[in-house]
Amino acid sequence: MKPSSHYRVCEGREIHYTEWGAGQREIVVAWHGLARTGRDMDHVAAHLAQRFRVICPDTLGRGLSQWSPQPADEYCLAFYERIAVSLLDQLGVHECLWLGTSMGGAIGLRAAAGALRGRIRKLVLNDIGPELAAEAVERIRSYAGSPPAFATMQELEQYFRRVYAPYGWLDDAMWRLLTETSMRRLPDGRVTPHYDPAMVQQFIHHPQDYTQWAAWDALAIPVLCLRGENSDLLRPEVAEAMRTRGPRAVVATIPGCGHAPALNTPEQYALIERFLAA
Repeated sequence: MKPSSHYRVCEGREIHYTEWGAGQREIVVAWHGLARTGRDMDHVAAHLAQRFRVICPDTLGRGLSQWSPQPADEYCLAFYERIAVSLLDQLGVHECLWLGTSMGGAIGLRAAAGALRGRIRKLVLNDIGPELAAEAVERIRSYAGSPPAFATMQELEQYFRRVYAPYGWLDDAMWRLLTETSMRRLPDGRVTPHYDPAMVQQFIHHPQDYTQWAAWDALAIPVLCLRGENSDLLRPEVAEAMRTRGPRAVVATIPGCGHAPALNTPEQYALIERFLAA
């Protein structure tokens, strides 16, 4: 199964998304992580497309979406939420299920308690919660804010294999796909990750963006949280609090992963599908 590729202007910015399972009745929005692209969702989207229509956006400043001309103001959860609302409105999506990895989960959490309250019926958070470990945020900023450039694709792939080792198991074909769907060439011909480095200004101008306990406690929908066994971003005590307050999430530990599980194995597919389809 192959996805179709589309563009929409949302809040004055061109946003790219891929769509899987066109014609299916129920809709899943699958939103990627901070320095990634919607193509990270290819494997889980292809599986879910057997029973769901799956929409996988590239966030503003990532992948094939436009880069923001106002990075200090627009690289933040509030603007991403507005983009999500605009995209769903244009697609005529009145209700959906939401699957979000890291930042994509944070957008879903904010929207489910805010502008999309009542429209997001279930929420799957992939290694993200209403509070982040500061040390992990600094680790991510250290590589995301200054993306390296390489002469060859093979060097870029080795870089991705190193920094994304916490994703868990990926075979060679998956690493190659990850590399090819998240690269761009610079004017000098070198290759680099396909995102706007200015997107990390979110942590400077919106330092409290990822502290969302108030939104969490306001949720009244089913939530599944997937936590990488070795995650340094979603601490065990935060995951435990997510079980006992707010919507009282179901928390599932994904073995052999850190931040964040790649959503690319039959076991991970089964967890997500059972929850969404229940």
